[in-house]
Amino acid sequence: MSGLFSGLFGLLLLTGAPLFALLLAAAFLGFAWAEIPLTIVAVELTRLTDTPLLVSLPLFAFAGYVLAEGRSAERLVALTQAALGGLRGGLAWVTVLSCALFTAFTGASGVTLVALGALLLPALRADGFSERSALGLVTASGSLGLLLVPSVPLILYGVLAQQLAVGPAFALRDLFLAGVGPLLVMMLCLGAVALWQLRRADQAEPLPGAGASPEATARAPTLAAALWAARFELPLPVLVLGGIYGGVFALSEVAAVTVAYVVLAQCGLYGDVPLRRLPELIVRSMTLVGGVLLILAAAMALANVFVDAQVPERIFTALSAELTSKTSFLLALNLGLLLLGMVIDSYAAIVLLVPLLLPVAVAYQIHPVHFGMIFLANLQLGTLTPPVGMNLFIASVRFKQPLGVLYRASLPYLGALLFALLLITYIPALSTFAL
Repeated sequence: MSGLFSGLFGLLLLTGAPLFALLLAAAFLGFAWAEIPLTIVAVELTRLTDTPLLVSLPLFAFAGYVLAEGRSAERLVALTQAALGGLRGGLAWVTVLSCALFTAFTGASGVTLVALGALLLPALRADGFSERSALGLVTASGSLGLLLVPSVPLILYGVLAQQLAVGPAFALRDLFLAGVGPLLVMMLCLGAVALWQLRRADQAEPLPGAGASPEATARAPTLAAALWAARFELPLPVLVLGGIYGGVFALSEVAAVTVAYVVLAQCGLYGDVPLRRLPELIVRSMTLVGGVLLILAAAMALANVFVDAQVPERIFTALSAELTSKTSFLLALNLGLLLLGMVIDSYAAIVLLVPLLLPVAVAYQIHPVHFGMIFLANLQLGTLTPPVGMNLFIASVRFKQPLGVLYRASLPYLGALLFALLLITYIPALSTFAL
């Protein structure tokens, strides 16, 4: 029997089968080797139905698709520009704040680059940034936001970590609060490097095709006009963040209210998204969430195989012989996750690696909440890390620039984010202050 499943797994791997099929094949193979009835896989697949928090994933995903479809990005940039653009270098803070909020609500940094890039790049040029500095800041800022609720990867990590039930218990609200400190550190580091770049007054030749000239950039609206334009979207962050952090609503309740409000605002009050487009957006968002949930269910089945085979314990035993301290383990963890973050999707990385690495981290006395912040921060940086960071490719296409130009433009900001990652890694209080 085990030979049959081994052959099946090898065939699926060679034929480029979907990830969930590989995970299920591995789960079947593991249970067959352990001589455990294979019906346990079906039990594991249905265990997700006992997790009511998963209701929030499709709801937040759909709300993010609706926001991305409308003109929310334009109004968000206009509002932050009106509020902060009058400061010297204020557009740097506009960029990092807008990208962080938009990525948190849409759950995808690539969407942020596409939606906000054309708005932010000419605005930064008008504020005095060189083409290269502006290009690097927009590309780097597009990776922000995964640590802020209602980011789907953040919720996914919380659900999976709670299902694994290793280490100290925590509430999802603790995890959501933990993301605020690390995100602020990353934003401050990016903003500081941007201001340094602005003071350097780089006089390099403009890069062709990167965006409109400063003269072509429209005048920023007044604060009153920007507030009025975004009047129906301003309550949304208060509703989501205040409802969750204030303990007013459960996560699933916030998700339901968010969807209702976003549809009302975008389809009714603003009229940006015609009602006839909603079925298409539902299909697109549910296709994404369905794939994520299927992979998650298969990963949970495989995680039980790992537990039964004591794989995390064996990994810890092997690592502890070489990495004798928590400090050295965290350094190796960051290096490994950065490399993996370049080549693997964030959803796949969470469901594949968390069941293996979280028990090992707990064995090194790392709190699951702190580990989650390190894990997600590394995934953010992986999308920006040369040579194959996904956001670099997206920015190259979006701004019509060679990859080499993106590498050079992003390096100072990547350095800032790496410094922030070290702070997040070695100062646990930034993540665990609410525990």
